[in-house]
Amino acid sequence: MKILIVEDNAVMREMIKRMVGDLAGEISECEDGNKALAAYEASRADWVLMDLEMPGMDGITATRRLIKAHPETRVIIVTDYDDKPLRAAARAAGACGYVLKENLIEVRRCLQRSL
Repeated sequence: MKILIVEDNAVMREMIKRMVGDLAGEISECEDGNKALAAYEASRADWVLMDLEMPGMDGITATRRLIKAHPETRVIIVTDYDDKPLRAAARAAGACGYVLKENLIEVRRCLQRSL
């Protein structure tokens, strides 16, 4: 499985990598939504783990653009914000999951279900 992590916080990227690393044959990463499309095109990841709040371009916009360009893309939003409007916006943008960073084990569970 190939995973792309789009997260501006380097410590959080490392935590996510540790949580899912043994499930992935390849992990790519970038630090903002502006770079997400190019990073996806380079990696052709099976899953994109996308933060919401990032400099440059937020995760909702990046998800929408990524899925518009590549409808097969599977995105899980990984965020600090437990907010119904944000969950709805993520779903409308095409994300297939929404996980809080305080519960990273759920990201792992989502990925394991896809194996």
